[in-house]
Amino acid sequence: MTAGNSIALTRKLIDSLYVEAMVLADEARTYFEFDCIEERKALAPTPRVLFSCEAIKVSTRLMHIINWLLEARARIDAEMPPPLREVEGRGRSILVLPAPAREIIIASENLYTRVRRLDIQLHDEPSPSPVHAMQAQMRARISASI
Repeated sequence: MTAGNSIALTRKLIDSLYVEAMVLADEARTYFEFDCIEERKALAPTPRVLFSCEAIKVSTRLMHIINWLLEARARIDAEMPPPLREVEGRGRSILVLPAPAREIIIASENLYTRVRRLDIQLHDEPSPSPVHAMQAQMRARISASI
């Protein structure tokens, strides 16, 4: 960790966030796989697709958080946690979804925001997106071939 960082990444903090993420992941899995069947059937086709997309986003977001926390735990002695990348927001579209789905979606986003804020504080400069790095490589290759 550099001298400019204002927080200390502790095992207790990582473990606390990990437990929260795992509990939320279990809650999301239970809801999206079992508990929402009737609510999902009651939705019109477009909100039903949105519902499925949001379920996938929640799962991806939580797995990304859990992965970051596990890597941070593994690197805590070296004080070099991996950077957490930005994830696309959802907008207002979830208002048509059932309340339990909205609650899980919002809870996963709030947890992600907290872990992202922690990550930004730990890194002086967030690393670029892999997509941006790949685009830069492609531009360099195109420029070299011209």
